[in-house]
Amino acid sequence: MAKLVVTEFVSLDGVMEDPGGAEGYKHGGWTFTFDRGDDGNKFKLDELLASDALLLGRVTYQGFAKAWPSITDDDGFAQKMNSMRKYVVSTTLTDEEATWENSEVIRGDVAGEIARLKAQPGGDVLVAGSCGLVHSLMEYGLVDEYRLMVFPIVLGSGKRLFAETSDATRLALTECGTAGDGVLLLTYRAQ
Repeated sequence: MAKLVVTEFVSLDGVMEDPGGAEGYKHGGWTFTFDRGDDGNKFKLDELLASDALLLGRVTYQGFAKAWPSITDDDGFAQKMNSMRKYVVSTTLTDEEATWENSEVIRGDVAGEIARLKAQPGGDVLVAGSCGLVHSLMEYGLVDEYRLMVFPIVLGSGKRLFAETSDATRLALTECGTAGDGVLLLTYRAQ
């Protein structure tokens, strides 16, 4: 059975919006003002290598699909991103628009389809970005683990990882560390 892992870049005040700068948010690209160091890079590579699939919302999918196919690197990160299975949750994206290698669009019963993905044997299902989707997954109780890189910056506005929810969610800290310019590496298991 696969774990559903939400992995996010987050500011100290919980903002996850536009860490790479591609969305035109006023603070866009805020993660690039920090060096996450070798430990931060290892954190991201290890979680990707433990995963068999990506689960993304439409906006994140389209941003990744535009960027990743042209990226090459020496550590295998880009090759893994491009070759693994990808699922995009969208009611507006057509199958013809889902052109990134090994992509499938999920429509309709999102909770049921994701529960089916989790029931399959194999590595983790990794969710990156995708704020609206992540909030839905939290509400459905489908998130097994959160892996967060918390950057020492307060942005003051933007989409937040933990927005209003219908119930309190207790988490268990399973790993913590620091990397680079004071970036926290946190792993929480949902209880």
